Amino acid sequence: MKSEITISELAKLMNVSVHQIRYFEEKGVLGPAYTDNNQYRMYGIGQVYQLAHILLLRKLGMSVQSINDCMTSYSADQYQQLLHHSLREVDAELLRLKELQHFIKKVLHEQQNFNSQSNHYQIKRRDTTYFERWIEMNSNTKVNAKLLAEQAKRVPNLFESDIHYVYDRSSTITLCLETQGPGDFSLPGGNYLSMQSLIHEDDELEQMIEQLYDYAAAQSYTIAGPLILVERSYLSLFSKNGLHYELQFLIESESATKGEPS
Repeated sequence: MKSEITISELAKLMNVSVHQIRYFEEKGVLGPAYTDNNQYRMYGIGQVYQLAHILLLRKLGMSVQSINDCMTSYSADQYQQLLHHSLREVDAELLRLKELQHFIKKVLHEQQNFNSQSNHYQIKRRDTTYFERWIEMNSNTKVNAKLLAEQAKRVPNLFESDIHYVYDRSSTITLCLETQGPGDFSLPGGNYLSMQSLIHEDDELEQMIEQLYDYAAAQSYTIAGPLILVERSYLSLFSKNGLHYELQFLIESESATKGEPS
């Protein structure tokens, strides 16, 4: 009884395709134990281990062109270096996936929050938040592609972050990005009057700002900080022809004791 197996049996055993095995043979990294009288390629236990070795090296990121040299000449130290290198790449990929997972959850949370808000105006409790300045521009200037491209500070994954526009009643608007630790400045913790909307035209934003100030005045809220415009571009990417904005400003604590707006 023969102890060798055919190429199709080898493929089934190792959970690969016959095409993959033939590709490895074409590249000179694998060959049959022998070819029988019927011209069938036959593979023994040695070839099973050899194919397992090849598949593992491919998982570790090694190119097929480099596998033959690896299998014939690598020392134990070189294999250890390969494993450490592969581990670093896996750790980096896990970090990338973790960040992607966090971003997806953030988008879903913000979408749910926007879609479920039953009240046009809300009071939100906000902790002290730290920011770094990104762009300062005249209040009459609009953000455009050239303005973004000319910035010396490049922001990775820019449109996956909240962009904060700070209006402090001067002629300058500051675009800021939230940071984990103390940055260029901070917004104090407290109660913030908030209003969210999907904007389709520029003049809608001006109307939105006026509405928030009018509502604050009607409710006798005392404004205790600058107007903050939060652009959530990552939500806008999933909306047709609209930008998601949230307006916020700090109100004095005694004003907030009235509770949620009705």
